[in-house]
Amino acid sequence: MPIPQQLAPLSGPQSLTIGGGYDIQGELVPVLTVELAGMTVYFEHHVLLWKDPQVEIGIRSLKGGFKRIMAGMPIFLTEAKGRGRIAFSRDGTGQLLPIHITPAHPIEVREHQFLAATGNVDYTFTRVRGVANLLFSGTGFFIDRFSVPAGEGVVWLHGYGNVFEVVLGPGEQIDIEPGGWVYKDVSVRMETIFQRFSTGFFASAGQIFWNRFTGPGRVGIQSMYQHMPTDE
Repeated sequence: MPIPQQLAPLSGPQSLTIGGGYDIQGELVPVLTVELAGMTVYFEHHVLLWKDPQVEIGIRSLKGGFKRIMAGMPIFLTEAKGRGRIAFSRDGTGQLLPIHITPAHPIEVREHQFLAATGNVDYTFTRVRGVANLLFSGTGFFIDRFSVPAGEGVVWLHGYGNVFEVVLGPGEQIDIEPGGWVYKDVSVRMETIFQRFSTGFFASAGQIFWNRFTGPGRVGIQSMYQHMPTDE
């Protein structure tokens, strides 16, 4: 079993293949600054920190609007365009993660971990399958999915505490506390594992369920377990 490795902070500003660039600064509550240079970024509500006056703010509609309404998920996000800088932060201690994705490597993300993405990234969702996964996975009914039809895009995520990444080989497995994972490759399978009630209640501080991930692929782990409130 490979040991999870802590993701190192960026050493400085990073350029983007689609133009512009970004920088992540700060340690306790880090800030993401994006240089738009004509491209667009979209982001979750309530994460905008500051922007240059020439940067325009609008609304971005998401694909599959009817399905998203039926699933109780948002159909609109905020979008920024123009030339200039814009900055984002999450109201919580943690680490910001730039995940670069290509057509061959989409990413699946736990709900409420998404911060922002470049405009060429498609944002959809996949339903959590299996009754045990639905009820006890700690994820909710859906997992966010990000992909690009061509080229390269970037998704920025927020993890609470420090974030570690484990790379699983084919058939390798790891059990993670349900509030502890952030993202995974689509090649990684997730299922809910039940622990014996007596062991979970008396020896694991009430921990009865685990998310078991099976490789191949990457899994991101956050050191602060977060169980976000959901409508389910």
